Amino acid sequence: QVQLQESGPGLVRPSQTLSLTCTVSGGSITANYYYWSWIRQPPGKELEWMGAIGYSGSTYYRTSLKSRTSISRDTSKNQITLQLRSVTPEDTAVYYCARDRSRVPDRATGSWGQGTQVTVSS
Repeated sequence: QVQLQESGPGLVRPSQTLSLTCTVSGGSITANYYYWSWIRQPPGKELEWMGAIGYSGSTYYRTSLKSRTSISRDTSKNQITLQLRSVTPEDTAVYYCARDRSRVPDRATGSWGQGTQVTVSS
């Protein structure tokens, strides 16, 4: 059973870069046909897919966030990382990582981490 655990700072200052790590156990991040995504949920809003990295290392981003987002992986550590640059208070959200066979994961079919709260505030 694959398990995902998000980690990173709970508080980020405006204009800084948010960096989060998803540590994966029970499965390889290079396993064929899986995509590893970052999703966030701002307070009172719907889940928002931010982007994904595929089993081959290809990356995919939400158009509206593409200029500020980078997703990468460390195969030696079995980790997926998210960087979100130039954050504002509107980036305050619970951030999740997930694995699924599609680029945009489904709650019913994918494996999700428990999420980590990130607040952007001075």
